[in-house]
Amino acid sequence: MKIAISGKGGVGKTTVSATLAKLFADSHKKVFAVDADPDACLAAAVGIPEEQIKGLKPLVDLKELVDKKSGGGGSFFSLNPDVDDILNEYSLKLDNIWFLRMGGIKQGGSACYCRENSFLNALMSGLLWDKESAVILDMGAGIEHLTRGTARSVDVMLVVIEPSRNSVNTATLVKELADELGIQKVKFIGNKIRNEKERQFIEKHFAKDEILGFIPFDDEIWESSMENGPAANLGGALLGSMKEIHQKLLQEVDG
Repeated sequence: MKIAISGKGGVGKTTVSATLAKLFADSHKKVFAVDADPDACLAAAVGIPEEQIKGLKPLVDLKELVDKKSGGGGSFFSLNPDVDDILNEYSLKLDNIWFLRMGGIKQGGSACYCRENSFLNALMSGLLWDKESAVILDMGAGIEHLTRGTARSVDVMLVVIEPSRNSVNTATLVKELADELGIQKVKFIGNKIRNEKERQFIEKHFAKDEILGFIPFDDEIWESSMENGPAANLGGALLGSMKEIHQKLLQEVDG
């Protein structure tokens, strides 16, 4: 099961990603929780201890590692660096969840970032072609880490939405990008739903079979965002809704 999760900043996709990682850890032997959003805090949300997270650099910023895997620091570099060992050596492990912090795709500017982006692409490909593991990609608002090649290995693109015009606009754009890359299944999760009007607002913009589920607004989740600790351990409305979504995901892919 390979799931990419996107959505506008602040909609709660990291909480959704972390909770799904925990649920898939019960149904799969190994789960990769991948932070592909430079602004996200997936490690803490999954439950990785803070002392392990401190000083953890994104893989893309480990220059010596990137140079080594892409053929050295010269003018030529490998387009397909061998990255299998990185998944073992540079993951933070919590039970059967393996956390990786990717870092962002390098944009154009004063330096050429072909080497770093080739490295990230190879790493993403290695993850998505691993048929034995579940992979949860916390993608951020865009899906820059996915290329046409890697996108074909994603089972589902999940877009988290809150009941706002900006969130819906971002979700629509993500769906267009996913379609262009050839991702077959794009589903939506409505989050922070406080009443029937907000639920209907989301239903008005997306087809019924595109919406995987709704998560009610929960004060416990809101208060937890001000504290340290794993969001994935929260119960209540979040856990109940996410269990239903987890089951629907299994049916979508395996059914």
